[in-house]
Amino acid sequence: MGHKVVVFDISVVRALWETRVKKHKAWQKKEAERLEKSALEKIKEEWNFVAECKRKGIPQAAYCKNGFVDTSVRLLDKIERKSLARQSSLSKERDKRSSEFVFELSGEHWQELPDSLKEQTHLKEWHISNTLIQIIPTYIELFQAMRILDLPKNQISRLPAEIGCLKNLKELNVSFNRLESIPPELGDCEDLEKLDCSGNLELTELPFELSNLKQVSFVDISVNKFSSVPICVLRMSNLRWLDISNNNLNDLPQDIDRLEELETFLLYKNKMTYLPYALLNLKKLTLLVVSGDHLVELPTALCDSSTPLKFVSLMDNPIENTQCQDGDDMIESERDRQHFDKEFMKAYLEDLKERESVPSYTTKVSFSLQL
Repeated sequence: MGHKVVVFDISVVRALWETRVKKHKAWQKKEAERLEKSALEKIKEEWNFVAECKRKGIPQAAYCKNGFVDTSVRLLDKIERKSLARQSSLSKERDKRSSEFVFELSGEHWQELPDSLKEQTHLKEWHISNTLIQIIPTYIELFQAMRILDLPKNQISRLPAEIGCLKNLKELNVSFNRLESIPPELGDCEDLEKLDCSGNLELTELPFELSNLKQVSFVDISVNKFSSVPICVLRMSNLRWLDISNNNLNDLPQDIDRLEELETFLLYKNKMTYLPYALLNLKKLTLLVVSGDHLVELPTALCDSSTPLKFVSLMDNPIENTQCQDGDDMIESERDRQHFDKEFMKAYLEDLKERESVPSYTTKVSFSLQL
């Protein structure tokens, strides 16, 4: 018995495959549209863009505005050009700073200051960072022309009383060291304008003698163990910026309105349950940042959108690092983590300044990503 052969007209076969191809193309188009609208695809695109920016050394603040990432290639080229221009500008600035009046030192191979430094008493600026230096020598009193002492991220455990002899000192930055106290003699530096003691972790008070610093407009004592706003700070009548975040504050003094010139007040990562009505008397206050986890009472006028005040209530991140560590390793890890957290908040606050309005609260989340 022979095979039965079914014969189709070629036009029928072509129509069949054309229909299948048409359906397949329609499915592909629909899938492409779905992927285009997919949040996961957008996130993947953003992370690839962020990775490319990191590879090229482009700062996050340049491509992330108001929490959104602009992933356009044209923007990437524009940012890269700006970054190169900025690096060139910074290089020129470093060259300018590397003059005969400026001393710079960096690197963990430095455990003490070079002996030749004591002979350069004409210096006006010290910029010392990321070293293992623990002591600032007493001969610092010889540097009568000193205007800037920039000493962040070292191992300094004590400041000498002789620092009070620097009558022309304008800026003192001893952030992220190992200080447990500040010498009262610093109050003799009456021309001081900027004081940064953040990130020492163990500071609990400032000496009352610092009340003499009437020219200070910037004080950062965050990431320490202050249980209250120091009395001397309340007497700094020219203060415009006060950061006392990440301490042990339970409340604010009722006379906080003594700081009549205060414009920026950072209080987040404390344990306050209420904010005093005295804050409403700070007529120049334009930015107030608190942690909202424990707050149960606050003046409603703080949240009034008709006022120029930007009030931000941060909800602290519930994700904590529970990994056990011992001794100095734990301290160093905490110091590094807190330093990163401050840099994050610095970028966030810079972004807030560019906004016309801010959300009534902000939830801070963590992402872990290997690039």
